[in-house]
Amino acid sequence: MLPKVNRLKRKKDFERVFKEGRGVKESFLFFKWVPNKLRVSRFGFIVSKKVSKKATLRNKIKRRLREIIRMRILKIKKGIDGIFIASQGLTEKDYKELEWIINTIFKKSKLLQEKNGT
Repeated sequence: MLPKVNRLKRKKDFERVFKEGRGVKESFLFFKWVPNKLRVSRFGFIVSKKVSKKATLRNKIKRRLREIIRMRILKIKKGIDGIFIASQGLTEKDYKELEWIINTIFKKSKLLQEKNGT
């Protein structure tokens, strides 16, 4: 589970990301982010009913996305608020494909930390 400090929860924070954020799309996943003034990065996840009518499938996608982010949280630059938005078709992707998509998104957006710790 993603630690509490790394979760984006408040409606105001989501609205700020949507209004001011930059975005990257890869496959069936869209990522929108904006810098924050905190020492941690926070993430939110949106999987609408358009993706699947079944809540169990939507929750499964969110759990997978959260776990992938949790495993990479130390490699992601500090001080960003980001939202992952799932599109139709993501339900057919397995865990490894989701990992690849998220890695590609972070490389495109240049949000991965350099090897020297910056």
